Amino acid sequence: MTLYDHLFTHVATRIDPERAHHLGFRAVRAGAPLLRASHAATGVEGRPVEVMGLRFPHPLGLAAGFDKNAVGIDALGALGFGHVEIGTVTGLAQPGNPKPRLFRLPQDRAVLNRMGFNNDGAAAVAERLRRRALRGDRTSGPVLGVNIGKSKVVPEDDQAAVEGDYETSARLLSPYADYLVVNVSSPNTPGLRDLQAVEKLQPLLEHVRRVADAATGDRRVPLLVKIAPDLADEDVDAVADMAVAGRRDGVLDGIIATNTTISRAGLATPSAEVETMGAGGLSGRPLTARSTEVLRRLRARVGPDLVLVGVGGITTVEDARERLEAGADLLQGYTAFVYEGPGWPRRLVRGLSE
Repeated sequence: MTLYDHLFTHVATRIDPERAHHLGFRAVRAGAPLLRASHAATGVEGRPVEVMGLRFPHPLGLAAGFDKNAVGIDALGALGFGHVEIGTVTGLAQPGNPKPRLFRLPQDRAVLNRMGFNNDGAAAVAERLRRRALRGDRTSGPVLGVNIGKSKVVPEDDQAAVEGDYETSARLLSPYADYLVVNVSSPNTPGLRDLQAVEKLQPLLEHVRRVADAATGDRRVPLLVKIAPDLADEDVDAVADMAVAGRRDGVLDGIIATNTTISRAGLATPSAEVETMGAGGLSGRPLTARSTEVLRRLRARVGPDLVLVGVGGITTVEDARERLEAGADLLQGYTAFVYEGPGWPRRLVRGLSE
């Protein structure tokens, strides 16, 4: 048992998961200078990936949800993540859903959350990113993805209001993003997943593309969309076909597959215990098979040119290799980082390079 395993088992699991997250993230940020020195001395050997006009030092990044407010991008990069995706950021600041809203399922190496896009809002996050750019950290830190979503108060059945809400985030945040992600797949904002329907998603992406282009001038920011693992296969195909057309038209650059799942099938955690946790999206090992399946289906449908990011249940080097073989250009993790500790990203990247 490693020191982290001991601390996680005997200390962290006795603390409310959301509080433990904040304490752990605070420790990562406090140790950032030491992390940077260690990183400079040892590096993280990996296979560089060049996609979307960007150079990633290796395939592995940190998925959205960990750093919602852009407060620890460079400290997380120093841990070994080649790219960090912040957010989900919404046009309006919002507190998220009532607590408790984050739960561990250790028997399944999984996490259940119904956070509800709690974040400081696009204006505050943009100001944080502006200050980071002035410090020069943008050029030396990890590749930065910015994940944007719908504010809860915006009615999902009002397309103009939805587009206006995403417009606020895209306009304020695109100038600081290396790539931008439209999140329409979290299960924790009412009606959000309805936006995955192609007839709603396509005009939304086209609108975000126009806004991002206007905000960034000559620099084109790549645009991706994040989808749910719970889509039926025919809906995955429809999104894939739309993405191919979007790439041809210069709108879309890639798909992130997948977000959390609302399924509770096949869990080792007793069903009565799971029921007490309530609604929310499940991440971690239970997601591995379906996320891989969706990714493989997407790659077969879209061909070799569209960028695919594999996320969901990647824990081991073998998981990562399987996802790359299924067609992923890039990988992201989150829940494995929680269970495996701060040394996990470097171990995974080194394993992939061997």
